[in-house]
Amino acid sequence: MAKKALITGVCGQDGAYLTQLLLEKGYEVFGLDMNTGSQACWRLRYLDVYDEVRLIQADMADSKALLEVVGSSGPDEIYNLAAHSSPGSSFRLPVECGEITGLGFVRLLEAAREAGRHSRIFQASTRDLYGAGDGSAYNESRPFKPANPYAAAKLYAHWMARIYRESYGMFICNGIMFNHESPLRGIEFVTRKITDAVARISLGKESRLTLGNISAKVDWGYAPEYMLAAWQMLQQDAPDDYVIATGQVHSVEEFARRAFQVAGVKWSDYVESDPALMRPTDIVVQKGDYARARSRLDWKPQVKFDTLVEIMVEEDLKRWKRCLNGEQFPWDIR
Repeated sequence: MAKKALITGVCGQDGAYLTQLLLEKGYEVFGLDMNTGSQACWRLRYLDVYDEVRLIQADMADSKALLEVVGSSGPDEIYNLAAHSSPGSSFRLPVECGEITGLGFVRLLEAAREAGRHSRIFQASTRDLYGAGDGSAYNESRPFKPANPYAAAKLYAHWMARIYRESYGMFICNGIMFNHESPLRGIEFVTRKITDAVARISLGKESRLTLGNISAKVDWGYAPEYMLAAWQMLQQDAPDDYVIATGQVHSVEEFARRAFQVAGVKWSDYVESDPALMRPTDIVVQKGDYARARSRLDWKPQVKFDTLVEIMVEEDLKRWKRCLNGEQFPWDIR
């Protein structure tokens, strides 16, 4: 009998890749999101899995709805990816961020507990828990010091996962995931902002790329690999928390340079930095130590930085060329 999985935030980057992965493994997948319309779920359509997942429209702020979803779907595994996922926007919407990113997860835990389900649960935690980095590699034992409302909400969810695990004996894993990118990344994130702009500039549709703090250094990985790690966590004999990262850092400037190089365009002719685009508390350097994941999950990153940037730039170039040729397809720009 096929395993059942419930994915919250199914229409996001991670939700789409995780859906694809689980379907390939023979799971029956239920996907929950606030908006499950065809356009909102463009990523699922882009991966050609939209019609294979059983979509459920529900709000993480609605306890009753979550209880009904868990009860009716009967999941063996639950993956909580739902969140207001932009640290920058969390300063503008701190209450909404806390409501969904923090309390939403606890409502989901309560739904699983009240429904009597013994589901294995994955909570998507974040490197933002650590705050500004100091250049050293951060592992699961490093103290947390959140520097934005998003990170504070994620920290609440992180600790509640541990409390429910220890108090109720629930199988819950926190995946402390460092930045992970892909062609399905939202256009509001700096990596896709860069690769989309590079594609448009190379095709003569744009003349400038304006960025914020280009000296910020980030540990960037490839999203599909990180979803594999999430799945692997729930296949273990016992639950635990894991840092998922590459252990390598690169600056925003390096990302931009590499992106323009892939497109064959001189980056310095088009890039400018605007202090107004910097966060009130911008993270400067962060690097993850994935030793626990390597030893216990046999997981390690395969896609390196240069390849990641190349994948993203080439996909955005293909999209814009298809668009300019009049082709209709699911995409976040249009």
